[in-house]
Amino acid sequence: MVRRLTYMASMVIAVLGFVFSLGCVSDRSRNHIAWEQSRIVDLTHSFGSNTIVWPTEQDFRLVVQHAEDTPNGFYYASNRVEMPEHGGTHIDAPIHFSKGKQTLDQIPIEQMIGAGVRIDITEQCAHDRDYRVVISDFERWEAEHGRIPNGAIVLLDTGYARFWADRKDYLGTDLRGQEGVRELHFSGLDPEAAAWLVRERRVKAVGIDTASIDFGQSTKFEAHVALLSQNVPVFENLSDLHDLPARGFDVVALPMKIDGGTGGPLRIIAVVSPVP
Repeated sequence: MVRRLTYMASMVIAVLGFVFSLGCVSDRSRNHIAWEQSRIVDLTHSFGSNTIVWPTEQDFRLVVQHAEDTPNGFYYASNRVEMPEHGGTHIDAPIHFSKGKQTLDQIPIEQMIGAGVRIDITEQCAHDRDYRVVISDFERWEAEHGRIPNGAIVLLDTGYARFWADRKDYLGTDLRGQEGVRELHFSGLDPEAAAWLVRERRVKAVGIDTASIDFGQSTKFEAHVALLSQNVPVFENLSDLHDLPARGFDVVALPMKIDGGTGGPLRIIAVVSPVP
């Protein structure tokens, strides 16, 4: 039995290694992932009663349907999940802000797996809740860490994940409905910087640890349009980006595959390569 489990584990590692080789091609200076020494970082907030959603959306609900011992002698549990597509840690499919573009089920799996970089803008965001990440932030990062590889998945660390579960601190308001939307204050990505990532670095995807890739006071959602119109998906409400290095990790972002979806819940992890 032990021999069989060891063989199965080896097969899983081999398959995962092959999957990650798809992402590693964008940064050829890195070695193939050594899975046994790698560190896994979960970038996903748990879904529950405190999951944060947009002020106009309904809250996440886990409805218990069964939780009992059956007459046949076994225990049986089953729940029903109720939630918006764009709540909690989730993905925005291109069609979310661009007519005729990819729905969630149409995004190639390779688009959501690849070499990642973490852009630390926590200091800027700590001084300005409405801060927008600009091109010079990327240029400063590159001056210290090297060029953002073509085809990378760019993760923006604003530091807002530390506010998770407190709506007022995270969103800037705990109001709901359109009144709440008008009072949103959190950091995002400047539209010109979004377009730069697409044009100059040909990124696969962009993620952020706030409720939207556009800053809270946006009314035109231009960063969304700049990315999604080019079939670059967006990951929002990410967790624990502070646990990642600036580079040297891979991202696996696997959403629920919803036919025709504009977005959906996302389980996203980072695999941090061992230091040579």
